[in-house]
Amino acid sequence: MTIEEDPPAGDPRPPTGHRVVGERRRQVAMWGVVAALAAGGVWAVSTPHRNDGASGATPSGSGTVAAAVPGQPVAPLTESQSFTAERYFSAQRAYEFDTYRARRTAARDGADCLAVQADKTGDLLEELGCQGWLAVALTRTDQPVITSVTVFRFADAAAAAKAVQTVRDRAAGFEFTYPDGLLAPAANLRPMAATRVELVGHYLTLTVSRYADQRVGDAADEVLVASSHCASALAGQPFMWM
Repeated sequence: MTIEEDPPAGDPRPPTGHRVVGERRRQVAMWGVVAALAAGGVWAVSTPHRNDGASGATPSGSGTVAAAVPGQPVAPLTESQSFTAERYFSAQRAYEFDTYRARRTAARDGADCLAVQADKTGDLLEELGCQGWLAVALTRTDQPVITSVTVFRFADAAAAAKAVQTVRDRAAGFEFTYPDGLLAPAANLRPMAATRVELVGHYLTLTVSRYADQRVGDAADEVLVASSHCASALAGQPFMWM
């Protein structure tokens, strides 16, 4: 029989047998808790806080999109919310029609149709039910030509049809959208221009083409006429089936 001697005074007895196993289990459990806490701390630091009240604006400066709620279906946009320059005339889109090649160089939009009129003292469309507008500048890549495209939205095709003649007769009363960074000419300058107004469903498109150097002239030449024709066709494409 082996007799285990007592350790000297002040010396702890080393653990043996089941005491060793119990000690190891306690150590494993303790490190498991530490690891869980560490993992939780990393998650808390690296996970950003959600701002439930955040809203986003379209690049063209209008429209508010509600924050999505996890687990809830996203409500579809209304027509007025989706009627923005960026949605219908994206900066990434290639604008090509026949021999026409252009890129978008400016975009803006709004709900008040007076905002896109040159004279802010009287609304040309006040009695015609205009419900919103968007405008872009298309700059040709093969010619020094800028086309201002303005689209007006109405409640239905009948309302839009009533406004066609007014927009055609008063086309000069609507602002020309210039590329970002390009200043408008002096008020007394009348650049050579080719203008088209088209009815597309319950929308009206107004396209006006000018030379980038704002050269003047009594009548538009073939280049400007062709530019407005092609830009008008491109402007109407997104709205043909609406």
